[in-house]
Amino acid sequence: MTVADREVTYGHESRKGTGEQPMQTTRTQDAIALAESSTAHNYHPLPVVVTEAEGAWVTDVEGRRYLDFLAAYSAVNFGHRNPEIVAAVKAQLDRVTLTSRAFHHDVLGPFASELAALAGKDLVLPMNTGAEAVETGLKVARKWGYEVKGVPEDRATVVVAEGNFHGRTISVVSFSTDPVARTHFGPFTPGFRVVPYGDAAAMAAAIDETTVAVLVEPIQGEAGVVVPPAGYLRSVRELCDERRVLFIADEIQSGLGRTGTTFACEHEGVVPDLYLLGKALGGGVVPVSAVVGNSDVLGVIHPGEHGSTFGGNPLACAAGRAVVAMLSTGEWQRAAVELGEHLHARLRSLIGRGVVEVRGRGLWAGVDINPELMSGREACEALLAEGVLVKDTHGSTIRFAPPLVITREEIDLAIDALERVLAARVA
Repeated sequence: MTVADREVTYGHESRKGTGEQPMQTTRTQDAIALAESSTAHNYHPLPVVVTEAEGAWVTDVEGRRYLDFLAAYSAVNFGHRNPEIVAAVKAQLDRVTLTSRAFHHDVLGPFASELAALAGKDLVLPMNTGAEAVETGLKVARKWGYEVKGVPEDRATVVVAEGNFHGRTISVVSFSTDPVARTHFGPFTPGFRVVPYGDAAAMAAAIDETTVAVLVEPIQGEAGVVVPPAGYLRSVRELCDERRVLFIADEIQSGLGRTGTTFACEHEGVVPDLYLLGKALGGGVVPVSAVVGNSDVLGVIHPGEHGSTFGGNPLACAAGRAVVAMLSTGEWQRAAVELGEHLHARLRSLIGRGVVEVRGRGLWAGVDINPELMSGREACEALLAEGVLVKDTHGSTIRFAPPLVITREEIDLAIDALERVLAARVA
């Protein structure tokens, strides 16, 4: 049985899918047309209009159901409308949602202390989006470099990796190696050195007395779920210790259970100086991000030097506390390990049958489709017709990141759909 063959109900309507590209009715067309006419074209979404979601499933305005194998780029790690997270947020809605940081509120302290304990650190600096967490981490590193390490003013440098994705702010695209992210957005922020990802020797060569930090993703997400060579993260940690440089790990996509551990750095037994967190920290309900570190680093920030009106707001803290509590049990991490093994085994079985390579860890995979068969976008559109939602990146690569509530049977439904899509082209 295909995903699209499952009977679905929407309102008073019940229908079965055919596996063919669903005809867009006026309702779908009108919704897409309105969005396209009234929003800037900074995304190229698949032609589906979601109106409801629960767990690993979403429903469109026509009543068709789809397996969500993207989970909002890992922001919905715990499933759509997770009952524990929704309950926490609903309870907070009846109390207070925003005070700004001009005043204390009674949810910030518990959230920060619990998140710090989860990460084994002292302090939390809360923000809203992943990009804000990255910018915050860079500011902290520069200030630490000037006030603690003694780098001459305005000379601080940060070493980053090729293929990185840390957001799309001006400073971040300044060290991106993606032409789409950079073109016509200069002049760029100085102070960054780019080296090949996974190359510890190149990183060592790029560090000098002005270097305040190394910023890397433990697994590169937007690049296609690229896992570095074994020992790379340990080498980065040792190098940072030797040269008195901060190790900043961007765990915004890779963290919070996605790869089978709370943080992807744990796969090599490594603890960075600063964790950058976001996406899943808000449980897919509200945007929540944070920089987490020890007081000898985050302690360089003083009142007035950095902030956010919404950063650490009561509603965000309520969602974040629910997420931290769920991760503290370890069950989500175990699920990602067990189900991830099945996901990767199924995907690897398609190598040579339309798939060129499979990468990743836990419930996260980058799948390179044979470009002679189709592009990544074409594969996503074909899977959409089969009732599976995924997203492409960099040509012929598609990413699989289902919510951690996914079941073995649902994984099979999705990979069976991919197998049919590939078989149709191979034939």
